Amino acid sequence: MLNTVKLTALAIACPLLTWAQTPPPAGIPAQIVVTLGHHYGQPPPVLTKYDLSVSEGYQSLPVTNLIPLRGEHAGLELFILVDHCSNCEPGSKFQELSQFIRSQPPTTSVGIAYILNGQLQVALNPTTDRDRAVRALNTPEGSKAVSPFNALAELLRTWPETCAQGACRRAVLMVSNGINPAAADKLQDPTAEIALAAAQRAGVPIYVIYNPSADYLKTDPSQIYSGQVQLSHVADESGGEAYFLGFGPLPSLAPFLSDLADHLANQYLLQFTANPAEAANGLEHVTVKTSSGAVEVMVPDKVYVPGGEAEPAPASR
Repeated sequence: MLNTVKLTALAIACPLLTWAQTPPPAGIPAQIVVTLGHHYGQPPPVLTKYDLSVSEGYQSLPVTNLIPLRGEHAGLELFILVDHCSNCEPGSKFQELSQFIRSQPPTTSVGIAYILNGQLQVALNPTTDRDRAVRALNTPEGSKAVSPFNALAELLRTWPETCAQGACRRAVLMVSNGINPAAADKLQDPTAEIALAAAQRAGVPIYVIYNPSADYLKTDPSQIYSGQVQLSHVADESGGEAYFLGFGPLPSLAPFLSDLADHLANQYLLQFTANPAEAANGLEHVTVKTSSGAVEVMVPDKVYVPGGEAEPAPASR
């Protein structure tokens, strides 16, 4: 009887012992761009990897490194994407945009692209030649109202690969009204979702300046509001920011461009270990927090985890 009891106990314990000795699945290295937000008149703090925490749901993810994106890591490619539908009072504001281009540090390359009738037109790939970039910048003249987000997604997918030259950090400044006349739901636009997913997969924050069309006073206010909602959605959840004041054009772009320049000058590359089991279509929800109460951090809502499924196909217009 004693031997039977011992054998039964051993039979029960062995599976548990085997399970306990099985190592957990290895995590996957992932990275995310962290941007310091408003620091309220104080010099921005210098962060270390011990100042930040990353979590997925209730699970903490190990932080492995935090690289300040300045000095030898300051290289940036910035695409300015102008929607031709946004053609309300652009003249003097585009002079401010030209000044912004010229004020960029030498480590920043600037590209110029347009959205014309919903189609992407790349006028100039990123270059450090400020004169060429300014010459390529033209004020929008009006075009057919079509979702701007398909063109944004295409820009992100077809962006030339230049990491071999050391310029891997990227950002987009989009000037648009965000309106998709074909959207069935004013608060949910599938083309915006696809553009957002493309930005998150590429690790590219999207900054948006709202500029209405010339006939905005005759446009359905709910349509304008819907466009602003989608612009904010894509900007905020890609780790960027959207700038607008009401439904009319901004009185000046200068303070918003200054805020954008401050964001781009205070970015970090946060490297951590992701849980592959939690990734869906290659994207994983993450939360990044800082122990410093003096500054906010801006990060994408999702991060790309290598090895996920293929990117979904573009939505029809």
